[in-house]
Amino acid sequence: MPHVTVEQGPAGNPVYQVGRKSFIFFRTPRPDAFDPDTGERYSDVIVFWVPSESDKLALVQDPDSPFFTTPHFQGHLSVLLRASRLKELTVRELAEVIQDAWLSRASPTRARQWLAAHP
Repeated sequence: MPHVTVEQGPAGNPVYQVGRKSFIFFRTPRPDAFDPDTGERYSDVIVFWVPSESDKLALVQDPDSPFFTTPHFQGHLSVLLRASRLKELTVRELAEVIQDAWLSRASPTRARQWLAAHP
Protein backbone atom coordinates (compact mmCIF):
# COMPACT_ATOMS: atom_id res chain seq x y z
CA MET A 1 0.00 0.00 0.00
CA PRO A 2 1.35 3.46 -0.83
CA HIS A 3 2.40 6.15 1.64
CA VAL A 4 2.87 3.66 4.47
CA THR A 5 5.30 4.30 7.26
CA VAL A 6 6.19 1.91 10.05
CA GLU A 7 6.60 3.50 13.45
CA GLN A 8 7.64 1.82 16.67
CA GLY A 9 5.19 1.59 19.54
CA PRO A 10 6.29 2.07 23.16
CA ALA A 11 7.45 -1.56 23.42
CA GLY A 12 9.09 -1.55 19.98
CA ASN A 13 6.00 -3.07 18.37
CA PRO A 14 5.36 -2.14 14.71
CA VAL A 15 2.63 0.42 14.01
CA TYR A 16 1.68 0.81 10.34
CA GLN A 17 0.48 4.28 9.42
CA VAL A 18 -0.81 6.19 6.43
CA GLY A 19 -0.77 9.97 6.72
CA ARG A 20 0.33 9.59 10.35
CA LYS A 21 -2.82 7.58 11.13
CA SER A 22 -2.44 4.03 12.38
CA PHE A 23 -4.28 1.36 10.41
CA ILE A 24 -2.58 -1.82 11.68
CA PHE A 25 -0.52 -2.36 14.78
CA PHE A 26 0.95 -5.21 16.73
CA ARG A 27 -0.42 -4.91 20.22
CA THR A 28 1.53 -5.58 23.39
CA PRO A 29 0.00 -8.11 25.81
CA ARG A 30 -2.97 -6.56 27.61
CA PRO A 31 -5.36 -7.86 30.28
CA ASP A 32 -8.40 -7.79 27.98
CA ALA A 33 -7.07 -10.38 25.47
CA PHE A 34 -6.14 -13.62 27.17
CA ASP A 35 -6.35 -17.39 26.95
CA PRO A 36 -9.61 -18.37 28.68
CA ASP A 37 -8.09 -21.62 29.96
CA THR A 38 -4.79 -20.34 31.37
CA GLY A 39 -5.46 -16.63 31.85
CA GLU A 40 -2.21 -15.89 30.01
CA ARG A 41 -2.29 -12.66 28.02
CA TYR A 42 -2.02 -13.07 24.27
CA SER A 43 1.34 -11.80 23.05
CA ASP A 44 0.51 -11.96 19.33
CA VAL A 45 -2.52 -9.69 18.83
CA ILE A 46 -2.70 -7.60 15.66
CA VAL A 47 -5.21 -4.73 15.45
CA PHE A 48 -6.78 -3.87 12.08
CA TRP A 49 -8.96 -0.80 11.52
CA VAL A 50 -12.23 -1.46 9.69
CA PRO A 51 -14.39 0.92 7.63
CA SER A 52 -17.58 0.61 9.71
CA GLU A 53 -19.31 -1.06 12.62
CA SER A 54 -21.12 -3.36 10.19
CA ASP A 55 -17.75 -4.47 8.74
CA LYS A 56 -16.52 -5.14 12.26
CA LEU A 57 -19.60 -7.18 13.13
CA ALA A 58 -19.30 -9.19 9.92
CA LEU A 59 -15.77 -10.22 10.94
CA VAL A 60 -16.33 -10.96 14.63
CA GLN A 61 -19.84 -12.47 14.80
CA ASP A 62 -18.97 -15.72 13.02
CA PRO A 63 -17.77 -18.12 15.74
CA ASP A 64 -15.39 -19.77 13.24
CA SER A 65 -13.74 -16.48 12.32
CA PRO A 66 -10.23 -15.88 13.66
CA PHE A 67 -11.15 -12.22 14.21
CA PHE A 68 -12.36 -11.08 17.59
CA THR A 69 -12.84 -8.04 19.76
CA THR A 70 -12.81 -7.27 23.46
CA PRO A 71 -14.80 -4.86 25.64
CA HIS A 72 -11.80 -2.50 25.50
CA PHE A 73 -12.48 -2.06 21.75
CA GLN A 74 -16.24 -1.51 22.07
CA GLY A 75 -17.12 1.44 19.86
CA HIS A 76 -13.70 1.36 18.18
CA LEU A 77 -13.65 0.60 14.46
CA SER A 78 -11.14 -2.22 14.65
CA VAL A 79 -10.88 -5.96 14.94
CA LEU A 80 -8.24 -8.14 16.56
CA LEU A 81 -6.47 -11.17 15.15
CA ARG A 82 -3.89 -13.39 16.79
CA ALA A 83 -0.83 -13.90 14.59
CA SER A 84 -1.02 -17.59 15.47
CA ARG A 85 -4.33 -17.73 13.57
CA LEU A 86 -3.16 -15.95 10.38
CA LYS A 87 -2.90 -19.29 8.57
CA GLU A 88 -6.70 -19.60 8.82
CA LEU A 89 -7.01 -16.79 6.27
CA THR A 90 -6.26 -17.04 2.60
CA VAL A 91 -3.80 -14.55 1.15
CA ARG A 92 -6.71 -12.90 -0.61
CA GLU A 93 -8.72 -12.55 2.63
CA LEU A 94 -5.75 -11.09 4.48
CA ALA A 95 -5.01 -8.69 1.61
CA GLU A 96 -8.63 -7.50 1.69
CA VAL A 97 -8.50 -6.82 5.43
CA ILE A 98 -5.22 -4.93 5.04
CA GLN A 99 -6.55 -2.90 2.10
CA ASP A 100 -9.76 -2.08 3.99
CA ALA A 101 -7.73 -1.00 7.02
CA TRP A 102 -5.55 1.26 4.85
CA LEU A 103 -8.57 2.69 3.01
CA SER A 104 -10.37 3.42 6.27
CA ARG A 105 -7.48 5.62 7.45
CA ALA A 106 -6.04 7.08 4.24
CA SER A 107 -7.04 10.55 3.13
CA PRO A 108 -9.98 10.67 0.72
CA THR A 109 -7.63 11.73 -2.10
CA ARG A 110 -5.20 8.87 -1.51
CA ALA A 111 -8.05 6.38 -1.16
CA ARG A 112 -9.68 7.61 -4.37
CA GLN A 113 -6.39 7.40 -6.29
CA TRP A 114 -5.65 3.90 -5.02
CA LEU A 115 -9.17 2.65 -5.83
CA ALA A 116 -8.97 4.14 -9.33
CA ALA A 117 -5.71 2.28 -9.94
CA HIS A 118 -7.08 -1.00 -8.42
CA PRO A 119 -10.67 -1.46 -9.61
